[in-house]
Amino acid sequence: MNEATLDPRTLDALFSPRSVAVIGASRKRGSIGFAILHNLLMREFHGAVFPVNPHTPVIHSLKCYPTIGAVPDPVDLAVIVVPKALVEGAVDECLAAGVKGLVVITAGFGETGPEGAALELRICRKVRAAGARMIGPNCMGIINADPAVQLDASFAPTAARRGSIGFVSQSGALGVAILNLAEDLGIGLTQFVSMGNKVDVSGNDLLEYWAEDDTTRVIAMYLESFGNPRRFTEIAKRVSRQKPVLVVKSGRTAEGARAATSHTGALAGTDVTVSAFLEQCGVLRVNTIEELFAVALALDRCPPPPGNRVAVVTNAGGPGIMATDACVNLGLAMAELAPQTQDRLRAFLPPEASVANPVDMIASAHAENYRRALKEVLADPGVDMVIAIHVTPQPTRPMDVLDAIAEPARAGVEKPVIAVMMATDDFYDDLKGRDDLPPVYRFPETAARALSVLHRYAAWRNRPVVAPPEPFPVDDREVARLLARTPEGYLPEDDAYRILDLYGIPVARRHLAADPNEAAAAAATVGFPVVLKALVPGLVHKSDAGAVALNLKTPEDVATAAAQMVEALEPTGFLVQRMVRGGPEVIFGLSTDPRFGPLLMFGLGGKYVEVFGDVRFGVTPLDPLDAEEMIRGIRGFPLLEGVRGEPGADLDQLQEILLRLDQLARHHPSIRELDINPFIACADRDAARAVDVRVRVGES
Repeated sequence: MNEATLDPRTLDALFSPRSVAVIGASRKRGSIGFAILHNLLMREFHGAVFPVNPHTPVIHSLKCYPTIGAVPDPVDLAVIVVPKALVEGAVDECLAAGVKGLVVITAGFGETGPEGAALELRICRKVRAAGARMIGPNCMGIINADPAVQLDASFAPTAARRGSIGFVSQSGALGVAILNLAEDLGIGLTQFVSMGNKVDVSGNDLLEYWAEDDTTRVIAMYLESFGNPRRFTEIAKRVSRQKPVLVVKSGRTAEGARAATSHTGALAGTDVTVSAFLEQCGVLRVNTIEELFAVALALDRCPPPPGNRVAVVTNAGGPGIMATDACVNLGLAMAELAPQTQDRLRAFLPPEASVANPVDMIASAHAENYRRALKEVLADPGVDMVIAIHVTPQPTRPMDVLDAIAEPARAGVEKPVIAVMMATDDFYDDLKGRDDLPPVYRFPETAARALSVLHRYAAWRNRPVVAPPEPFPVDDREVARLLARTPEGYLPEDDAYRILDLYGIPVARRHLAADPNEAAAAAATVGFPVVLKALVPGLVHKSDAGAVALNLKTPEDVATAAAQMVEALEPTGFLVQRMVRGGPEVIFGLSTDPRFGPLLMFGLGGKYVEVFGDVRFGVTPLDPLDAEEMIRGIRGFPLLEGVRGEPGADLDQLQEILLRLDQLARHHPSIRELDINPFIACADRDAARAVDVRVRVGES
C-alpha cells in the first residue's frame, strides 16, 4: 500500500500504550500466544494486560476474555496471534472497540502470493480508515525499553536492555538474533520493531518517529527492500542531519546487471544502486549486524571528530601496528604528534617507550600512564581522535585502565576516544550496563572501522546544504520528438548525438554517409584525421566487431576502411567523426533502476572501463556538490587534475555535464540507458568532446 504522510505521533499508540490485549493468548508453553503474554508480564509492562481467548477463562492467573469487545476497559494496543483466517475478523473487532494500535504477528499474507497480499491490503485500508496504526503482519512484535513503559509485545526470548538505539528489522527471525547480540555486547535500545510485511508502518515512519525522540540518539535498520525509495530519500536526508542512521541492507546480488547492454548498466548492479542511494541520503551503510552495533556504539558515545587524524596510545607494539594499518586502509590519517607533545610524553614514560605515533608505552604501562598520555595526546592540535589499546599483563586490573581512558570523555573533551581492551570474557561481562565508559572493542580493526564511520558521519553533518541548480535552457520538445521516433531499443546514432547537442554537451564534429564514396567525401568536410564507424543495427560494442577505424588521414584511407566494413559487416551507413585528442578519457552514464529511478555514473572511460571499474554513481536529483563528489571520488581523480606535465580536465565542465544529464534523466524517463564513452576531457573546455554515445529507450 502506498505510504501516506501521517503524524509520527500516531505511533504512540504502539509504543506507549496504557493497556494491551493479546488476542490469541495461550496457556500452551512453546506457543507464540504464550510467549507474548509471558513477556508482557515477566518484563513488567507498566499497564493493564488483557488475554483474549474464547476457549479458556484464565491464563497466567489473569481473567481471560472471549472477545476484545468483552474487555471492560479501553484497550490501546492489540497483539493479534490468531490463525490467518481469523485475523481480519479480529482486526474488525479491535477497530470497533476503539483500539488505535495493532501488532499482527500471524504470517501467511503478502509473503505467500497475490491472495495474501490482497488480504493484507484490505486489512490495512480498514486500519487507516479508522485512524489506527498497524505493525506487520508476519512479524515478531515490538519492544519499548523505556523504564516508564517497559513494553515487550514480542515473542523474543531475550529482553532488550535500556539504551539509546532505535532498531528496526524487516526480518523477524533475524530480530531474535539482533536482540541476542545486543545483550551479549551489553548494548541497549530505546525501541525495537520487527516490521514484517510493513503494509502500514514502514521504516520511513519509524525514521520520522525516532527523529523526534530525544532518547533515541542512533537509528539502526536491517532492511531487505525499500517500499518507497523516493520518500526514504526525502526523510533520510533530513533525519541524518539530526542523528546518525545506520543500515544493513541485504540482497547484494547483481543478476539484474547481467542483462544490461550498456557500460553503465553492467557496472551498476542493484547493490551499487543501493549504496549510491544511501550515501546521497547521508545514511551510513555497514556490512553486518555485528559491525552495525560496533559503529552504533561509537556514534552514541563519542562526539564527532573535527578531522580524520588518528593517534594510537598502546602498551604493546603489535596491536599498535595493526591499528595503524587498519586506519590507513580505511582512509584515515595517522596524526603527527607535535615535538612539544613528544617532549611531555618523554617526561613521564620509560626510556624504552616510543613517543611517536603510535605511542607505545611498553607493557609496564599502568592506569596513570594512560591517563597522562591521553591528556597530552588529546591536547595536541594535530590529533582529531584516539584509539587507546591495552593488552592485559599481570597484575594490572583492566577496569582501572579503562576508567583512566574514560576520563577525557567525562571531562568533556570534544574528541573521540575509543578503547581496545584485549582482555578476558569476564572483563567484558563486567562492562554490561556501564554507559559511562567510552566504546570498547576487542580488536584494533573494529575500533578503526568505527572511527572511519564516525568521521564519515561528521563530514556529512558538516556538508553544506546546496540548492539544486537552475534548469538549463533546453528544447525538451525536440528531444521528446527524437525519442518518440524509436519507441523501444537503441536510437539511431545521429539522433543520440543530436540529443547531446540539444542538451549542451559538446560532441565531436560528425557527418553521416551512405557508402564508402560518401564517407571519403564527408571526411574532407569533417577535417582530418577522422574516425570511421559502421552503422550496424543491433551492434552495441563496435570496436569488438571491427566496426571502428581510427586516425584515418586521407580520403583513400577512409574509402578503403569503409569498403572492408561493407564486406565484413554489411552496414546501413557510416558515421565519420573528427578525431579528438587531448586529455584523459572519461565516461558519463545513465541507467534506470526500476525501484530507485535514474542512476548516473561518472568515471575513467575508454574500452577498459569495465575492467578497471573506476566509477562513481549518484541517484537523481543531483545537486552541484553531489556531482563534484562523484568526480572527485574516483581513484583516478589525480589524472583529471593533471600529472607529470600532462593536461588535466576542466572539472567545472565535467560537473556541469553531470547536472545536464541529471536534468535529461528527470525530464525524459523513457531513456533507460545512456553511455557517453569516451568523452575526451580537456583543460580547455572548448576542445573537450564526446566521441561516442549510445541511448536506449523503452516504456517508462
